[in-house]
Amino acid sequence: MGNKVRVAIIGSGSIATFRHAPEYAINPNVEIVAFVDPVIARAEKLAGKYGAKALSHHSEALKLDIDAVSVCTPNALHAPISIDALNAGKHTLCEKPMATSNEEAHAMIAAASKAGKKLMIGHNQRLADLHVKAKELLEAGTIGKIVTFRTSFAHPGPESWSIEGATGWFFNQKLAFVGSMGDLGVHKADLLRFLLGEEIVEVASMVGHLHKPMGDVDDNAICLLRTATGKMGTLTASWTHYPGEDNATYLYGEKGQMRLGTDPRFSVIVHLANGEKQFYEVGKLQTNESQTSSGVIDAFVSSILNDTEPPVTGEEGRRSLAVILACLKSSDTKAFAQVEI
Repeated sequence: MGNKVRVAIIGSGSIATFRHAPEYAINPNVEIVAFVDPVIARAEKLAGKYGAKALSHHSEALKLDIDAVSVCTPNALHAPISIDALNAGKHTLCEKPMATSNEEAHAMIAAASKAGKKLMIGHNQRLADLHVKAKELLEAGTIGKIVTFRTSFAHPGPESWSIEGATGWFFNQKLAFVGSMGDLGVHKADLLRFLLGEEIVEVASMVGHLHKPMGDVDDNAICLLRTATGKMGTLTASWTHYPGEDNATYLYGEKGQMRLGTDPRFSVIVHLANGEKQFYEVGKLQTNESQTSSGVIDAFVSSILNDTEPPVTGEEGRRSLAVILACLKSSDTKAFAQVEI
């Protein structure tokens, strides 16, 4: 490997442009070798900025002298490209949702195991400072045993952020697999699993295309969730939140409650049943308008250099995906659905 991790970024859209490329570029232990995109002009634009090669197909990148890849493609391509990369002996960071089915996710995990390479999924919310702080407080028993919870992730939609706009892959079911649930809902499923420290085992949901004039994927979802120990709560995802974002989580415990991402200054607020209030200023969540370091890239690179398990393994990604898959099944069948843990 030499002194630096040599990386190819596969997919040269907005997530590569605003997250992966700049975060790799500022990591002193990384050299960006290539950008890949079937629309070669996109790859060329980033390659020119970062002094890398521009390629039109991921198979070309896998032939290069590289150590790792970031998979930043449309959702339906995540699994096949990740599996190709792992089979070629490359550590792989894959954007979320990691796959379109439980079977695909298992195949990715198996490929990583067989190759002896790292597979990390880009669930950045569990790495955010406010959620790390919240986890610390929860484990310390600050609000006691969690009873109920609710979380939401909503914004006006990806058309203003995606490189392709309103005609892009986000709205095409063949490429995207799902809409708001893949873009936003899976983030919150992963966050809840992280904060609660247990699995979500049963869901009931309504997932639909309610408002967007383009595309054939869901733009809203409302989900009821039950955990293994009986905690109950809600998860909502929406692309019709005009204007701005709602990216908040509420946890209700036996001794009080915790609010995350609800205040512009204090990102963690604890309100105890005895009247005591605690305010923590521990950083804001990223938004599409305000891109800050996600922590994902640094964690991935560190896991390679130190030969440690990445903080969001393929199995973690699969279990978060499984929650979303169960929600889709519930919505389709109009019945409760079990999560394939």
